[in-house]
Amino acid sequence: MIFDPNVIVRHLPEIVSGIGVTLALWIAGMLLGVLLGFVVATLRRYGGALLDLPLGLVVEVLRGTPFLIQIFLVYYGGPFIGISLDPIPCGLFGLSIYAAAYYSEIFRAGYGAVPHGHVEAAECLGLSRLQIIRRILLPEMSLIVLPPSVNLSVILLKESAVLSIITVPELTTTVSAIGSQEYAFLEAIFLLAVIYWVIVEAAARLGRFAESRLSTLRFAAP
Repeated sequence: MIFDPNVIVRHLPEIVSGIGVTLALWIAGMLLGVLLGFVVATLRRYGGALLDLPLGLVVEVLRGTPFLIQIFLVYYGGPFIGISLDPIPCGLFGLSIYAAAYYSEIFRAGYGAVPHGHVEAAECLGLSRLQIIRRILLPEMSLIVLPPSVNLSVILLKESAVLSIITVPELTTTVSAIGSQEYAFLEAIFLLAVIYWVIVEAAARLGRFAESRLSTLRFAAP
């Protein structure tokens, strides 16, 4: 087999479009996952057993089943219960819910890592529950949850390749189609590996930079 870089050059606009779809779905899914995960973790902490038990069950089911199965069920099983989504909205929904389950556990661990005495002191000062979350819990647990959140974000980026099975026009779908069309499977596989590696490396470096900056600001002298 001969590696032909011209295949990549000829289809560069399609490849760039696929990268754009992948990045858009990844960033949107990650942000929605963080928001939903934080809400779930907060409800489980302050909602009592009435909310903790059912939400905990949903989280365990989502964490205990492969993302491939989940996205299959949403896309192909949704119409049986009246939910019919196009590939891109379905992919975003599936990725967000999957991410939220893991982010909720990260935030729940972050809540638990804040010394209880700090919360009690805030309560003695008359702060409301919302003020305690905003002024005490969030700042103190930010350094704790950032490293696992960055790792999870990298995992989500790689998991987004699964969306190719429901024909989302993301990077894996686009490059695989080019490989089949041009009979250039070696070029397609190599290109996929390189692009994902570059994006993952950039995301990891950005996460480490954010962690360093946050640590500097957190412990800077007043």
